[in-house]
Amino acid sequence: MVSEYAGSDQFRGARVHLCDLTGLEIRDCEVSGLKIVDCYGGEVSLGGDFERVVVNDVDVTAYVEAELDRRHPVRVLARNAASPGEYRAAWDAVETLWSATLERARRLPEAALHERVDGEWSFVETHRHLLFAADAWLGNAVLEEAAPYHPLGFPAGGMPPEESAKLGLTVGAKPTLDEVLAPRLARMAAMRRVVDGLTEDALDRVCGRKPADPYPEQEYVVRRCLKVVLKEEAEHHRYAVRDLGVLEAGLLEAGRRQPFASACTRPIGPL
Repeated sequence: MVSEYAGSDQFRGARVHLCDLTGLEIRDCEVSGLKIVDCYGGEVSLGGDFERVVVNDVDVTAYVEAELDRRHPVRVLARNAASPGEYRAAWDAVETLWSATLERARRLPEAALHERVDGEWSFVETHRHLLFAADAWLGNAVLEEAAPYHPLGFPAGGMPPEESAKLGLTVGAKPTLDEVLAPRLARMAAMRRVVDGLTEDALDRVCGRKPADPYPEQEYVVRRCLKVVLKEEAEHHRYAVRDLGVLEAGLLEAGRRQPFASACTRPIGPL
């Protein structure tokens, strides 16, 4: 049902009453004003960018944000960066996080890095998306490069396929992690050069371009564009380590079962 009604607004203002919605998934949707009243269930999961969330008449927004900040301090650095030095400090933290996480990911089989956990982007797809985000907000908007978009970039689900094609993206590609990391690390190095050379005047410069054609026609200032890159890095690192934990646990469990299976099938030698 989700794919059948993708992009439709026919549910705007709808009332759903006395239905079994077990397993319902709502993804990449505008849900302002969504109400779930007098419902019940064993497990409910919410994830997204919500301005205010109220559970059983308790506003939990501040608690959730504070807990996320506690677990992932780079979110605070990215969100609060204002001066050139703060932008550099935030990027320092991003580089440190990904260095450790890439080392951790490389301990897994390549196939696991292409596996989606609960329908979320795989580890490789995450890096493809971060490549695209930096190509758009840094390479195109800030640096105004002649050809800012790498073909392996992976846009958000809301970008129509025809717009992706216009940017030269091969969304359906199946690259290895190393194939993605080559342009990804090059783009991260470009971000390092930019933040190292930042001044207050540079931060306040109005960009001559917007990130890509689908983005609104409005003024884009360098500080805003760089902050988008920082926030994308912080949030998607959070998702990546969450899913790496699931993959690691699954492989560990499989490894615990494997020795027993091998022992059962091993030929019995002379006593």
